[in-house]
Amino acid sequence: MGEPIQPVRGMNDVLPEHIAAWQHFESCTREVLGAYGYEEIRVPLLERTELFKRAIGEHTDVVGKEMYTFIDRGGDSLTLRPEATAGIVRALISNSMLRGQRHKLWCLGPMFRHEAPQAGRYRQFWQVDVEAVGCPGPDVDAELIALSARLWRNLGLQGLRLEINSLGTPESRRAYRARLTDYLRAHSTQLDADSERRLEGNPLRILDSKNPAMQELIAGAPLLTEHLDAESRKHFEELCALLHAVGVEFSINPRLVRGLDYYNRTVFEWITAATSAQNAVCSGGRYDGLIPQLGGDATPAVGFAMGVERLVTLLVRAGRAPAPVRPHLYVVVNGAAVTERALQITEHLRDQRPGLRIELNLGGGNFKAQFRRADKSGAPLALIVAGDELARGMIGMKPLRQTSGQSECPLDELPTAVDQALRALGALED
Repeated sequence: MGEPIQPVRGMNDVLPEHIAAWQHFESCTREVLGAYGYEEIRVPLLERTELFKRAIGEHTDVVGKEMYTFIDRGGDSLTLRPEATAGIVRALISNSMLRGQRHKLWCLGPMFRHEAPQAGRYRQFWQVDVEAVGCPGPDVDAELIALSARLWRNLGLQGLRLEINSLGTPESRRAYRARLTDYLRAHSTQLDADSERRLEGNPLRILDSKNPAMQELIAGAPLLTEHLDAESRKHFEELCALLHAVGVEFSINPRLVRGLDYYNRTVFEWITAATSAQNAVCSGGRYDGLIPQLGGDATPAVGFAMGVERLVTLLVRAGRAPAPVRPHLYVVVNGAAVTERALQITEHLRDQRPGLRIELNLGGGNFKAQFRRADKSGAPLALIVAGDELARGMIGMKPLRQTSGQSECPLDELPTAVDQALRALGALED
């Protein structure tokens, strides 16, 4: 026997015991997004590497250190998507969906980044990506943030805190970048290795450093909000007023930047104190320049991404995740001679009662073993298919969570009898 093959580091299995929480999160998310008029889109896991270099920025950590990139058999450089926005924008351009049109889109799926795995951070991680394309004003920014706030309420998540900021236009940000770079160079002896590397390519990312030794230096840095152009300042003030109007609480964090180069003006993060280092569960902002940068017509856009693993963890910790779905019935089969009849009865019952979850014992086993399986399944009621009862046109029924004994019912009355028994056990609503 060979050695067991281990999973790739940072690639995690989602086991059946956790699926109920994932499905609950996905269901609530679909419901809220649908109510706001967002449509689902599905884009490939693989894109040309050039897409992410142009969209995200060659000086970012994502492109420089974290992407899964390879040369395929045709000689093309391809990359497993590290995020979904670039792929969605590429799809809009490739399918001629712009030209003055507006779109509200979302997608769900895995992303890939070669980061150091830790709690809440994986190399394959799932995201919900939400994008509103075609609207330039702060009203769509505010509605998108209100949508996320509503999702937290519907999920029953508390303690999430919203931080917002404005990055201004690329022009105003270039002027700020020059001043910030001068400040950081003047204090170069206090920079850690990551900050030294970022200083030339992406100095704004230094403001996002989590290194405690860097916080005093960062606190003394010039503020981006002091260098906003007039139009961006007006956009941000209107956004703040709209959030106040709909009762979404927030704090302004002038140090908040995003790790991807394409953002401008509004940026925001929802943060939780319930996890350790990875405390952002939803991040996004406006990216008005990305679409023309990728070859499309100039089109304003704003969006966000949610980390599914982190939010599911919060659901579970808060006791808001539903219990795993259990079968209503477990069908016990008394001997190989009645296996065919048991399958027929079970399938007929599925036809008559399509809402029932029924697990048929498969693979044989004596009565004791089958009832152990029935108990483990969590079903409240067992049906017993046995030769003697079948000869009389009957089938056995036994509650599995109560002390009441076994009974019989006529086969032709089975659907009604099952309904009545499950209702009496509190396992089926009228």
